[in-house]
Amino acid sequence: MKPAALAALVLTLAPAAALAAPVTYVPSPVGPTGVAPPFSRAVMAGDTLYLSGTTDGGAKLGGTAADAAKRVMDNLKGEVEAGGLTMNDLVWVQIFAADLGDYAAFNEVYRTYFTGPMPTRAFIGAGHLLGDAHFEVMGVAVRKTK
Repeated sequence: MKPAALAALVLTLAPAAALAAPVTYVPSPVGPTGVAPPFSRAVMAGDTLYLSGTTDGGAKLGGTAADAAKRVMDNLKGEVEAGGLTMNDLVWVQIFAADLGDYAAFNEVYRTYFTGPMPTRAFIGAGHLLGDAHFEVMGVAVRKTK
C-alpha cells in the first residue's frame, strides 16, 4: 500500500476508532436544590478523562485566595484520582478566577500538585463565579501508556 493511501485510510478510520472507545459518564451529585445539574461531573472516553469545572466551595468556606486554591485543587485531584489517574496525567487545565489579582497566590499552590511536566493551562478572569467562589477549575487527563 502506498504511503498516501495508508495515510488516507488511517485518517478515515481514526474517528471511528475513537468512537469505539468505551465511554463512562460520572453523573453530577444532586445539589442544594434537590436537582442534579444538567452535566456529567466527569466523562472517561477510552484513556481520556474530561473533568467538568469544580469550585473551591465559595465564600461560605472563607479563607484566603491560597486557601481557596488548595480547596479547588484538592477537589480536582479527587476527581482525577477517582478516574484512576494522577495529577501528572493532566494535559490541559483551565482556571477561572473571580479576581486576576489572585494569580500569584493560585500559582504558588498549583505547582505543588505536580511532580512531572506541567499541563497546558489557561488562567481566565471570570468576574463573579457560582457560590462566590474564588476559583473554578476544569481539565483533561490522559492515561499514559506503560
